[in-house]
Amino acid sequence: MNLAAATNENLAHISNVLVYSSMAVYTLAFFAHIAEWTFGARSKVGRTAAALTSTVAAAPAPVVQVRKQGGGTGVLDRPKIITRSAVGSRDVPDGPGAAGGTEKGDLYGRMAISLTVLGFLIEAGGVVARATSVQRAPWGNMYEFSLTFSTVAVAAYLILLVLGKNVRWIGLALVTTVLLDLGVATTVLYTKSDQLVPALHSYWLWIHVSTAIICGAMFYMGAVGTLLYLFRDNYEAKLARGEEPGAFAESVLSRLPSAASLDKFSYRINAAVFPLWTFTIIAGAIWAGDAWGRYWGWDPKETWSFITWVVYACYLHARATAGWKGRKAAYLALFAFGCWIWNYYGVNIFISGKHSYAGV
Repeated sequence: MNLAAATNENLAHISNVLVYSSMAVYTLAFFAHIAEWTFGARSKVGRTAAALTSTVAAAPAPVVQVRKQGGGTGVLDRPKIITRSAVGSRDVPDGPGAAGGTEKGDLYGRMAISLTVLGFLIEAGGVVARATSVQRAPWGNMYEFSLTFSTVAVAAYLILLVLGKNVRWIGLALVTTVLLDLGVATTVLYTKSDQLVPALHSYWLWIHVSTAIICGAMFYMGAVGTLLYLFRDNYEAKLARGEEPGAFAESVLSRLPSAASLDKFSYRINAAVFPLWTFTIIAGAIWAGDAWGRYWGWDPKETWSFITWVVYACYLHARATAGWKGRKAAYLALFAFGCWIWNYYGVNIFISGKHSYAGV
């Protein structure tokens, strides 16, 4: 069969147009998110949240009085105000959000979400057109993998919003990352629409690669939460010491969820997706047995997938151990995601192996 003839060039072109169109819409969403944070920074709510946090951390314990039997009052021991819970996170409220409680900031935030939804629909259309152009799963090379990865990441974000989760603070980081991902995909990683190499002709492509993409998108969400947790935790620590926060901390960090909330969010995301990552590795091993006659050969992709699994397993174990909660566990989580990123980009681009189907 002539492989070039098997490719619908018209649909492949439509896919490219849709991808570039989605990048334009995501760019508008990026500026809308910038406006949301900017106008929210002028809110008194944001400054009030920071002031309240500082007051809770530094205020003296109140005096509690009770009435004696004789009608007088007596002073009991001062109750302890908890500024740091037993697990090492401060007992402080969440910030008011990216919009900072202002109507104008909230308006831009809603515009950003609407544009993100539009960008997602256009990009998803590009992925479907790419798949239809060759009548196969759109994961035959790194260009297609990158398109699907960013699409699934945005989908996960929007699903969390629909479920009523407080994740609007992820929006700016998300669209920024998506634009970078698509920029690299359409320049460095771009590969013309074509048929799969023989080794990839298997139903396991739909199972193994799709779960790998979902895991990567969710690990990304957890990594964003972890990184912001480190910034917010440092901000809360300064307030607890009675130090004056800087302009960036007051305008941005004060509006994020509390460090405890961010830490819990990241842990739950990573813990929920870890079993799926385990299944991804097992599915890949089964596919390798069918394609190459062996289940495991310590190919670079296999090795780094296993290393990523081990580091995430260490993180989850550390997070459940009292002595490793907080910043130590957060650093380990970021290292685990760094292993996943290296497995995603580095192994495919810089290391040759049986999984060298990157198309670069």
